[in-house]
Amino acid sequence: MPDSVPRTTDDSPAAAARVDTSKPHSARFWNYFVGGKDNYEVDREIGDRIKEIFPGLVDVAVGSRRFLGRAVRHLAGDRGIRQFLDIGTGLPTADNTHDVAQRVAPDARIVYVDNDPVVLAHAHALLTSAPEGRTAYLDADLYDPEAVLAAAADTLDLSRPVALMILNTLGHVADLEQARDLVRRLMAGLPSGSHLVISDSTATSEGMIAASEAYNASGAVPYHVREVEEIAGFFDGLELVDPGVVPVTRWRPQPGDPAGPVVHVDAYGGVGRKP
Repeated sequence: MPDSVPRTTDDSPAAAARVDTSKPHSARFWNYFVGGKDNYEVDREIGDRIKEIFPGLVDVAVGSRRFLGRAVRHLAGDRGIRQFLDIGTGLPTADNTHDVAQRVAPDARIVYVDNDPVVLAHAHALLTSAPEGRTAYLDADLYDPEAVLAAAADTLDLSRPVALMILNTLGHVADLEQARDLVRRLMAGLPSGSHLVISDSTATSEGMIAASEAYNASGAVPYHVREVEEIAGFFDGLELVDPGVVPVTRWRPQPGDPAGPVVHVDAYGGVGRKP
């Protein structure tokens, strides 16, 4: 049997009752944009409205997902990373972190972290693993980094390098200094040789800014687009992996990528190594 360790996979009526289908929801909204099926009419309505305002958000969603795949393949393949801590997991689709990592290294261990009832209800879909590796899901909160690390230590060896993945999540933290502090505290608990992977949507076009404003006015938990230099600031003190903090579609694109020609998107990402 695959070595999968569920922290909690709550499909109870109480968990279902926590799911609010009257307002758009970040994970379901993003799931709709990347072609998933775990979304409701309210998510599709705001999604379609935003597509009219800014069709480029589809490229942002798809490009961000493919950035995840390239970053994980690089870390597992070229850098020998065998442990991944993925915070702000979102709803499972194709090529989740563990899928990509364990294709390269079947013995990789992955811990997913989210505290969202929608994601929690789908957590069982994430909890699969190659027999040699391990996956776990934590119902935990980004705003309590020390508790996240303590719980992750049940699955990961925090004396060995870990790839900390925080993709399309920090935009939900309104205060930039608070967001930077959360990242610093998480990285402080990881050893030298660990890596940080971040991507987020950026205020690099009027269309993206308008799309963000429309989304935030919908009743969903707000998502704040930031300047590129603010995204880059999350990597202070780390050694940036080439090509640095760039549009996610331009981070180490591979020949034959399904995205076709590299396009510019209003989402930037990067990978940094802890010295």
